[in-house]
Amino acid sequence: MSVQLGVAQMESRPITDFNGFDSSKDILLDVRTPEEFNAGCIEGALNVDWLSGNFDRQVASIDKRKTIYVYCKKGGRSLKSQERLKELGFLHVIDLRGGYDAYKGK
Repeated sequence: MSVQLGVAQMESRPITDFNGFDSSKDILLDVRTPEEFNAGCIEGALNVDWLSGNFDRQVASIDKRKTIYVYCKKGGRSLKSQERLKELGFLHVIDLRGGYDAYKGK
């Protein structure tokens, strides 16, 4: 197992290929609004609203060494939040392209 400390790994995968996560080492982050989240989400997701104005504070307690899977409604907010998470020092963030709308349709 190779480990690269301090080098952020950013990648993107189609959300339709997402088949779950291991909550002991991964976090699934839903960056939609609470209203969108409450209308339906992927089981086990943590809701942190990208548009709330306090995104940084809400993600501050998340372990930066865990793999973060991030999604939104269609893909725009998750891509922006992925970049912000990188800036905040998260080491492995995967943008789930297509968002919840695509996930629901799979």
